[in-house]
Amino acid sequence: MGDHKERPLRVGAAVRRRRHALELTLAVVAERSGLSVPFLSQIENDRARPSSESLEKVADALRTTAVELLAAADPACSVDVVRADDADAGVSPQARSLVRGHHQMHATEFTGDHDAGREFQYRNDQLMYVADGAVEIEAEGRAYRLGRGDTLYLTGGVRHRWRATVADTRILVVAVAEHIEAVRGGKQR
Repeated sequence: MGDHKERPLRVGAAVRRRRHALELTLAVVAERSGLSVPFLSQIENDRARPSSESLEKVADALRTTAVELLAAADPACSVDVVRADDADAGVSPQARSLVRGHHQMHATEFTGDHDAGREFQYRNDQLMYVADGAVEIEAEGRAYRLGRGDTLYLTGGVRHRWRATVADTRILVVAVAEHIEAVRGGKQR
């Protein structure tokens, strides 16, 4: 809807741009991700569409997120509606991008649980809002329990992990986009 193009999303060019920006070879990305060089080449040339798990592995190898790669692959729109039933709006059935395109802000909705052992660290600030259920978030050596309506703000660079503690938990994560270099006091973070 909105002025968003109704077409399948292709992440290949975004993956290639990110890999080139980091001056990495396909072999290095393959080693970091555990995926094969031929498969990565197929992804970059849009001959293969990665599963959500494979896209997460590629994103980790490229020191970014799957949401960021999807956003970089999608044209930005000045006005766009993301419907709750948009089949192609997210990374997986449990994660759904709420903002499409390469914008200054990203928002993702997570439903249920995910790999609670996975640690996250983003360059820029983010806000986590519990829409339903409850989560436990570990950040800077402390555990924070959040319930429906609670928020947690994380400054860029803070390592954290989270897990749902109630079935059908929904959290919203709103963040300054990774391609934006947030500055504080004239110094880059």
